[in-house]
Order: sequence, then C-alpha cells, then structure tokens
Amino acid sequence: MIDVRGLSHRFGHRTVLSDLSFSLEKGGFAFLTGPSGSGKTTLLRLLHGSLPLQAGQAVVAGHDLAALRPAKLYQLRRDVSVVFQDFKILPERTVVENVALPLTVRGTPKARIEHRVRSILTALRLSELANRRCAELAGGEQQRVAIARAVVAGPRLMLADEPTGNLDWELSLRLLDILRQFSAHGTAILMATHNHALVAAAPDAPVVRLGGGEPDPGGFDVADAAGPDAGSDAAPEAGR
Repeated sequence: MIDVRGLSHRFGHRTVLSDLSFSLEKGGFAFLTGPSGSGKTTLLRLLHGSLPLQAGQAVVAGHDLAALRPAKLYQLRRDVSVVFQDFKILPERTVVENVALPLTVRGTPKARIEHRVRSILTALRLSELANRRCAELAGGEQQRVAIARAVVAGPRLMLADEPTGNLDWELSLRLLDILRQFSAHGTAILMATHNHALVAAAPDAPVVRLGGGEPDPGGFDVADAAGPDAGSDAAPEAGR
C-alpha cells in the first residue's frame, strides 16, 4: 500500500526528510513518530500528493507519485483518505451530511450513499447523533465523524495526522481501537503521533521513527493479515 525508497525533501536549505525508506502492506497499521520538525506532516503530505516528490521513489495505493500528473491527483485521493488533528468537518452540517460528502461529490447513487453511511455510523456508534449539527458535538464525537467521513468511500489507505492530539487518554485509546479495527478490515493506516504512551499501548504495531529523516532500522515492513476489501459494505463495529 506504501512503498517508499530513498525519499528526501527540503524546504530551502533545510532538509526535513533524508533517504527515508519503509513499506506498509494492505491491512497494515503502523505509527509514524518523531519530534516536532522531524517531518511527520511533510511525509503525510507527500504521500497524499499535496507536496511534489523531490528525490526518491514512492508508490502509494498503486500510484507511482513520481509519474503522477497533477491532473490525475484525484485518482490518488480516491484511494487515500486523511484524518486531521483539527477534524476539518463542516460544523453547521449534520453528521450524516458530513459523512456522506465524499460519496456525494463522486456522484454515488443516493441509495448506495444511504446504505454505506448508515453502516459506518453504526460501526462508529454515531447513529443516535446522525441528525445533529457537528458544532453541537463533543471533541471525541467530532473525531469519530471525521473518521467516518474518511472511511465511508472505502479507501485503500488512511493517513492520520495526530488524530488523538486533542483527545484525552480514554478517548485516544478508543480511537486507536477503532482505527485498528478498520485496518483489520483491509484499510492500511499510517498514524502520526507524538504520544509515546499510545505507541506503547499497541506493542505489536511497527513504528516509523523520524529524526533527521532516519527511521529505526528493520521496523517498517507491515504484513498484517488483510481482511475483506475496504470498499465492501461491511464495516467493523467500533469498541467502546
């Protein structure tokens, strides 16, 4: 799902990533860690096509980023979703409207949208909040809405940029459990975090550690067993 080889990136004279290599397979879950300024967000932006490759190779969800033209970025972004620390949901829209948005803009038939949204809301225990405006929700509820929107279209890969940064410990653990359930159903997930305790809570998950752009040797290939295709109508049930 991700295959990065010799990736480097600079902003002016400052090197943010240097000769980075790692891979993540279908259904894999891995953490991305490192101090502030180590390049976590830069890497996620590169993988999402928001920044151009400067040096090295990266194949993401079957798309060769070096060969991907700007006019074709939409193809990458149909396969790769992003969850942000600040949610980036539409506060005056309802939960249903927010979650349905990726399917609506693709012209998905209404019946398919309703079925898929209902399935995802049930999985994330959001059904009772379906018609509430997102501005009325608590932080943990808003984050679940953001995750529901990210997975509703069945992405092959999810990039999560510090998704627990604004959550307390209990909600952070719950969110980690939700993400790992989705990875077990076939969606590969790379989760950036600065929370070492959260990483320790999932000791089996590989960690890509950035520090001057250098990952820990030998800890990057993820080959977790893949479940059903991420695009199926079945959705995992979220833990409490």
